[in-house]
Amino acid sequence: MGSAAALFSSLLALTFVVVPLDDRPVTAQLPRLLGAIAGARVAEPPQALLGNYLTPGDPEAILRWLRTDAPRDARAYVVSTDMIAYGGLIASRIPGTSRAVAYTRLRDLTAFRASRPSAAFAAFGTVMRLAPTGVPKLGAAATFPFAGADVWGAIQQYANLPDPPQTGDQRAYAAQLRAQLGPALDAYLDTRARDRDVDLFALQLTAEGGVDRIVIGQDDAGRVGLHLRDLAALRAFAARWLAPPRASIEPGADELGMVLVAAALAREAHTVPRVHVVYSRAGGGAVEDPLEFAPIATTIADLIRSCGATEVADDAPGDVELFVRVPQTSDADEGRFVAAIAQDVARGTPGGSGPVVAVADLSFLTADDYPAQRRLTDDLIERGIAGRVDAFASWNTVANTVGTALPEAIAVRAGRLLGTYDRDAHATFTLMRYVDDVAFHADVRPKLNADLSARGITDHTYLPPSAADRVASENRALLWSEGLDLLARIEPQFRDAGFTITLPWDRTFETELDLRLDPR
Repeated sequence: MGSAAALFSSLLALTFVVVPLDDRPVTAQLPRLLGAIAGARVAEPPQALLGNYLTPGDPEAILRWLRTDAPRDARAYVVSTDMIAYGGLIASRIPGTSRAVAYTRLRDLTAFRASRPSAAFAAFGTVMRLAPTGVPKLGAAATFPFAGADVWGAIQQYANLPDPPQTGDQRAYAAQLRAQLGPALDAYLDTRARDRDVDLFALQLTAEGGVDRIVIGQDDAGRVGLHLRDLAALRAFAARWLAPPRASIEPGADELGMVLVAAALAREAHTVPRVHVVYSRAGGGAVEDPLEFAPIATTIADLIRSCGATEVADDAPGDVELFVRVPQTSDADEGRFVAAIAQDVARGTPGGSGPVVAVADLSFLTADDYPAQRRLTDDLIERGIAGRVDAFASWNTVANTVGTALPEAIAVRAGRLLGTYDRDAHATFTLMRYVDDVAFHADVRPKLNADLSARGITDHTYLPPSAADRVASENRALLWSEGLDLLARIEPQFRDAGFTITLPWDRTFETELDLRLDPR
């Protein structure tokens, strides 16, 4: 009885608090589900405080929630500095919040952290992406800063130029855009400068001990543009004042909450997972994501470290086998790649011995080739191993995908080591990735966009209420059918016990799934 009581006590103690980047599923829902895989409770502020799309969250109310209502026994905190400073990711890209207000809010956060000295405390922020939030001058979005393609599109073109412009043509084009944009460009550049200063202040607070560790992710930006100056300033400060384990500046944004939850789970399980990366073809690590400033091998190495893990060489065994499919994988390479996944899956046992197998499918880097984006999933289903891999993801950017699959794998390993692994939560998380990342993005979403365009709505970044309601209904009908089909083919040991499908924001970029499974 004594050991059972001790186990029960440890279960009660394993609580984390997450302040997410915003209210989207990837930022708010997935960290909670990730914790559930390992038997950890992840508490977040009430959703109403997180805002929604163009409506910012309420930083002051979230700080009050942390002080008064958040679980006092939390062993780890993972906090978005963008939510605390501005009210979320979208709010961080627009004017409005002054430096002084943002600094004060972050100081309040570290004052709260001082009241929880025994808890681990990690923060994550973002370097502003090059493009402002692109919405049409329509309805509630009409007055949103930088609305209209003639504004935000021109700003994006300016921001993507070399800084400073290198050729006569580039200088002339920059001058043309500056004349065209006028005060709008000044507002954008002021916002970039404010965000950089707030990120520097967050690094300073970390150096002072107000935060244990911080990860700052570069949101959607490649190798050229205005962001390089911001990155240089942040890296110079971090190199001078912070040891590498305490600060990281790397590609990514939406996945960082999951990454730091995974690190907290690994720490609780007293493990530093060894990750062995396997690419689908030779030279796979040199592939570049146009929305990131480094080759994918660099992005993956950064994520492995930020997850509290370590990468091992090709000839060394891994606790996690991370299989990464890249574009231009030949048929022969595809066959070998899937066979290697199957071989490692076969090494596992119900008790959890053998490696944890994670699959990061980067086929989406070949834009609009939807058969290619579905191929690996179809191959895994045909082999009967789609539901037996321990983690799967395939969406948007390399950092997003690997930053979802790898944390899921680490949550599985941590849960098994702690003895708190939840099979049902794990199956739910994995199936949701197939439904969302593959069925929605490679099949349903293109149909929704085509239908909107056929009705004369060609901008799908912000939908008026009538269009949003119709598209949400179409999405439910199409994705419900595909979701149940994938459930039967991937997780036949479970049955549908409730499948809710919504569009969390008034656009077609993402969907939200609330999936409940019961064992058959």
